[in-house]
Parts: sequence; C-alpha cells; structure tokens
Amino acid sequence: MPETALGLFPDIGSSYFLSRLPGFLGEYAGLTGARLDGAEMLACGLATHFVPSSKLSLLEEALCKVETSDPNAVSAIINKYSEQPFLKEDSVYHRMDVINKCFSKKAVEEILSSLEVEATRKADPWISATIQSLKKASPTSLKIFLRSIRQGRLQGVGQCLVSDYRVVCHILKGHYSKDFFEGCRAILIDKDRNPKWEPSKLELLSDSDVNRYFSKLDDKGWKDLELPKRFNNLPTYAISKL
Repeated sequence: MPETALGLFPDIGSSYFLSRLPGFLGEYAGLTGARLDGAEMLACGLATHFVPSSKLSLLEEALCKVETSDPNAVSAIINKYSEQPFLKEDSVYHRMDVINKCFSKKAVEEILSSLEVEATRKADPWISATIQSLKKASPTSLKIFLRSIRQGRLQGVGQCLVSDYRVVCHILKGHYSKDFFEGCRAILIDKDRNPKWEPSKLELLSDSDVNRYFSKLDDKGWKDLELPKRFNNLPTYAISKL
C-alpha cells in the first residue's frame, strides 16, 4: 500500500482491516507501504485462499463450469486448488518483535525514533529500509494514517469507511495540503521521485492540523458518505477481515 509515498493514505476501509492484523503489522504496512506476499496475506488473514500461479488457469476453468451461486460450492472448488504456502526466511512475520516494539508507539516521530535506536544496535538492511520508507513519505500522510488506524481499532467498518471518505475529500480539495498532487507529479507524471512535501517535517504538523482532516467538509453541496445496510448472512470466508 504505497499511498503515503503519494501524499495520500490507505483508505477504503484500511483503518478497519489493517488495525485488525496481528500486533501492529497494520501500522507497519500502512505507514511504510511495504508489500506482503501471498503467504503473508494468508497468514495475517487478509487473504482467504492461496492458489499458485500454475493452477490459476485450472481454477478459472473449474469455476466457469459451476452452475450454482451457492458460495459453499464455489469455496469447495477454490479449496481444491488452494495450497498452504510457507513463509519465506526474510518474511516480515519474522520481524514481528521489532514491529510490535516500534510501531506500537503513539506518534510517528516516536516510531521513527524507536527504529533508529534499533538500527544503532545492529546493522540490519530491513530496519534501514523501513526508516528510509518513512522518511521519504509525506509527513502529513503518515500522521493522517496513524490517526486513522488507531481510531479504526475502536470502530466498525462502516464508521471507518465514513471517516476515510471525509479524509479523502479533504485531501482532494487540497485546502490544507497539496501533497497528493505533488506526490502524483513526482511519482507518476514527471517521475523524478523527489516530491517536495509541505510541510516537510513531522514536527511541523500539530494534532489540530491532523484533526481537521477528519471533520465534515464545510462545502455547499457536499454530503457525507451514506452506506447501505450490510448483509449479515455472508460466510466468514467471503468477507475475510471485513
């Protein structure tokens, strides 16, 4: 999830499902933009099945022959082609002690400081890469996401979606920061990969600066997100972390 490197933040309910990953893995993934492989996705609950690439065409063929909408029948076919992958030796799952120690801190500045302390104790490319990912990201995006995921730990998925929608609306309006537009320029358009964030440092952002992103927009014609009632009879495997 590379959103913080673009001046955005992990949205569409990320504050709900990332906050429910083991320990503080969600904070790590959302703040750094680290990618999880199939085995890690399955292990943390973000994925329900793992099907190797070599079997995808067979799975597709089998699913095309299904003549029922019964989710149990569909799941049985997926199970037939699914495997239990092994975590790689360098999997982030083997770093959970450091992740929980550092990413459990209350502020992004404290998370970064804690990682830098760990880096002084031993040479570790993973810790160095994690620090660099945080330092390259938009300070505003980092603080918004940390506030979002901590808030999401205490909210339902509907509340998280409404909150995410408000934040995204503020970001796209650009009233408080132009970081999203600058991130798109630097990463997607000019591709110089050298965004000029404003503000440029974490310490220049106060709690009140972050809080205003979570408020309703005071714009004529703007409406808050309205969600339909969720179906309550979906099987667990169909909704994963949701």
